[in-house]
Amino acid sequence: MLIAFNKPFAVLCQFTDRSTPPRATLAGFGLPAGVYPAGRLDHDSEGLLLLTDDGPLAHRITDPRHKLPKTYQVQVEGTPTAAQLQALREGVTLKDGPTRPAQVALLDPPPTLWPRDPPVRFRKSVPDAWLELTIREGRNRQVRRMTAAVGLPTLRLVRVAIGPWRLGALPPGDWRAEAH
Repeated sequence: MLIAFNKPFAVLCQFTDRSTPPRATLAGFGLPAGVYPAGRLDHDSEGLLLLTDDGPLAHRITDPRHKLPKTYQVQVEGTPTAAQLQALREGVTLKDGPTRPAQVALLDPPPTLWPRDPPVRFRKSVPDAWLELTIREGRNRQVRRMTAAVGLPTLRLVRVAIGPWRLGALPPGDWRAEAH
């Protein structure tokens, strides 16, 4: 079984949480029994999370050797320059080493997404922009670290695709079965 889930903001990619007070987890969304996340999506990120009960499939989705592309729509602070976009396309050096090159496009007009709760802080004096960024690796908070490294801090991050699987119009907190 393979499940596509639209993970809302501020939900952990696990079924239990022992912190005090407890944080929202996947347990609150009526997912089928026996499925587990194939990969992770940060607490403060949103969008497509795949869950499966198939160990070999989970391995194919998450193992960096398979270089499965992951596509994100990213709201960044600032107006991206051609040099900043090119740096992302070539790969940037982070504290844990250089990243692989990314595919990057400026999204103009911005994507039509659901409202985030709480909303992203809006500042009249600081412009923002939306990028579509595709990577083929998955380090911890990699997209956020990449945009920050080129001077474009991430305000909102929504994963819209993993390999052939797309988020589409799936509302936050909803899930659907996928073919695999």
